[in-house]
Amino acid sequence: MSKPQVEYIEVDGVNLRVATQHGRAAPPLLLFNGIGANLELCFPFMEAMPEREIIIFDVPGIGRSEMSWRPRRFSGLARLANKLLDRLGYQHVDVIGVSWGGALAQQFARQYPDRCRRLILAATSPGAIMVPGRPSALSKMMTPRRYLSPNYMRHAAADIYGGEARRNPKLMTAHTARVIPPQFMGYVYQLLAGMGWTSIHWLHRIRQPTLVLAGSEDPLVPPVNARIIAWLIPNNRLFIVPGGGHLFMLHSIDKVAPVVRGFLDSEPALIA
Repeated sequence: MSKPQVEYIEVDGVNLRVATQHGRAAPPLLLFNGIGANLELCFPFMEAMPEREIIIFDVPGIGRSEMSWRPRRFSGLARLANKLLDRLGYQHVDVIGVSWGGALAQQFARQYPDRCRRLILAATSPGAIMVPGRPSALSKMMTPRRYLSPNYMRHAAADIYGGEARRNPKLMTAHTARVIPPQFMGYVYQLLAGMGWTSIHWLHRIRQPTLVLAGSEDPLVPPVNARIIAWLIPNNRLFIVPGGGHLFMLHSIDKVAPVVRGFLDSEPALIA
């Protein structure tokens, strides 16, 4: 299996690091990653879906993308992604967002409804108006320390991510090996992007068929948030990953990939 093609593309004055996995299935899948997370961390999920064209990029200041001189709100990051798709020549995409990236995916689907065919929201929430996770887990997300120190990641992973990371700490070894530490201000800009943001008042207007995924043992984003999102979005399918922690997209791929594939390949009338 060939690895995703990684290149730098200048968008809106910023050199973005972009990875593309080429596949036969259309339309391609645009993937928005979690806070502070470089694109390599999603490679295991991408490899589990070799038939699908998948695009992922490091947002400014994250991974090896260039730092931006100004912060962007989710609306600005959605515009950045839209311009990237223009540069790549993609007209329509399916969109998947994980954790922080799930909020960006909601924003993208709202801003560009004609470009986003289907929407997948994983381990995410409606933003500021949400059922909060455990304070001990949330407090560890305020800084990028877990990305900067492999030793800290090993000791804190069970508390931060729960689920599979708690039951099998060895899973984090491969995860940590793929980490590229974010720039500090890049991480801060990501925190600022979501400050006060919420989709709670407009989720009912999302018309894209939507798959909502959550881990049953996620300490950061309790699964009740997925139920709220599914309750508000008219055309949705909800799947709670048994035993899944916050990183179920990576550590429960055998449970998640068939659900994602089935959703993307199903007829629209069968989704509701």
